[in-house]
Amino acid sequence: MQNKVLSYQKVKKKYLKFLKSQEVLSEPFRDKIGQLNNFYIPIARMIHKSYLKNKRTNIIGLTGGQGSGKSTISKILKIILKENYNLNTVIFSIDDFYKTLKERESMSRKVSPLFLTRGVPGTHDTQMLLKCLLKLKKTNFQKLQIPKFDKSIDDRVPKNKWQKVNKKPNIAIFEGWCVGAEPQKKMDLLVPINTLEKDKDKKRIWRNRVNQELRNKYNKIFRLIDKIIFLKVPSFKHVYKWRFLQEKKLKITSKGKKTMTNLQIKSFIMYYERLTKHMLITLSQKAEVMVKIDNQHRLKSIKFN
Repeated sequence: MQNKVLSYQKVKKKYLKFLKSQEVLSEPFRDKIGQLNNFYIPIARMIHKSYLKNKRTNIIGLTGGQGSGKSTISKILKIILKENYNLNTVIFSIDDFYKTLKERESMSRKVSPLFLTRGVPGTHDTQMLLKCLLKLKKTNFQKLQIPKFDKSIDDRVPKNKWQKVNKKPNIAIFEGWCVGAEPQKKMDLLVPINTLEKDKDKKRIWRNRVNQELRNKYNKIFRLIDKIIFLKVPSFKHVYKWRFLQEKKLKITSKGKKTMTNLQIKSFIMYYERLTKHMLITLSQKAEVMVKIDNQHRLKSIKFN
C-alpha cells in the first residue's frame, strides 16, 4: 500500500512538472489532478493490463484530430507507465514517416498535385513504417532508428538526427491524426466535402487514391496495433482553432523557422477534413478507449469498449 502511495506521489510530481513546462508554450491546463486520476491513470492501467497478457511489445495507437493533444498525452502516459509499472515506452508519430519533399513532388506530378501537401494517407512512407512496427514487435530485438520530420522545412531530417531505439520497449505509443482510420465507401466519395475538393479534385483522383491507400497499405500497418485510444474532438471547427494554437506553439519552439499564417492553416486543414469527419463516426465504435474532449480542450468523459 505504501509503495502505491509513493509511486502515485512520484507520478503526480513528474506530471505537474511536465505540465508546467508545457504551459510556457500554451494555455494553462485545468483540473490537473482530476484529469490525472480520472483519465491518465486509468488509461495507463489498461495499457499495463494489455502488456501483461503476453509481455511482448504492445503498440498503442493514439489518434484524434489535429490539436487534440496527442503529443502531450503520449508524454504523460510515458511518465505514468515508467513510474507506476516500470515499463519502458517509446513514442513516435505517423508524421515522422511522411515521404520526403522530393517524393511528394514526384507523386504530385504523377497522380495529383494535391499530394504535394503532406498529411493524408498516401503521403507517408508506408514501407518504412511497416518495417519499423514489425521490428518493434520482433522477439529478438535489434536496435533501430525512427525517422524525424521537420514541419518547418516540410522535409525529413538527416539520418543522424533520427530517434534511436537501443533497447526493446515494452510499450510503443504510435500517435497520429489518421492512425486507425478506415476507408470510406465509394459512394461517400462522390460529393466534395469542401472547396478544395470541389475546385482541385474535380475528377476525384486524389480522394479515391487516399481511400485506396487506406484500404491496402495502411490497413496492413493498423492491424499491428494492439489497442486504439481515440481522442474525440467536439467538431471539425475545433480542429482549426486548436491547429492555430499548435502553430503558435511551433512559432515559439522552431526559433524563427517558417510557420503558417491563419489563411494557410485554414487551407491546410481542408486536406484533413474528409477523413477527420469520417473518423469521428467510425472510431467512436472501433477504439478500445474513447476520450471525449470538450470545447475548452479538457478531457470530458472516457469510455472503455
